[in-house]
Amino acid sequence: MKYCSQCGSTITEQIPDGDNRIRFVCAACDTIHYQNPRIVAGCLPVWGDSILLCRRAIEPRRGYWTLPAGFMENGETMQQAAERETLEEACARVTGLRLYTLFDLPHINQVYTFFRAELLDDRFCAGDESLEVKLFSQAEIPWSELAFPTVGRTLEYFFADRVQQTFPVRNEAIAPMPMARRQV
Repeated sequence: MKYCSQCGSTITEQIPDGDNRIRFVCAACDTIHYQNPRIVAGCLPVWGDSILLCRRAIEPRRGYWTLPAGFMENGETMQQAAERETLEEACARVTGLRLYTLFDLPHINQVYTFFRAELLDDRFCAGDESLEVKLFSQAEIPWSELAFPTVGRTLEYFFADRVQQTFPVRNEAIAPMPMARRQV
């Protein structure tokens, strides 16, 4: 950030009075421009014994499989964001959303939330951000082609929890992927 969105003056980096972190502060009007983590909300859509996955049509990780998810918009709840993203990416409607996984990714300033949900019907198709959408049984999940660690962890938890029919809310931090495993 170089210029203040309030008055257009130059921004400096400093620790404001009463704070303990470096912030962007306007030298002219003293506006503090906070930068906070972004929230990603998504669904783990279930249809019988299968899970609905989307093959990404956008970067990052174009061509890889993911659960429908995306950034939360102002004015919506996490649940509304998860439903909207599922409709946008998979043209699918879901019901019975229950918070299931919550992942902290401090290295990229994001928080991921996934809700377990049931598909209302088996009518779905690729939205603008998906190349294709498909139901996968546990044995068919393309583990090596999953887009993000958060998706893999959510699926691992789900298949383990499904055996016990107990689905606790899971919360953990996800560390950065080693450079050798990252895909550009």
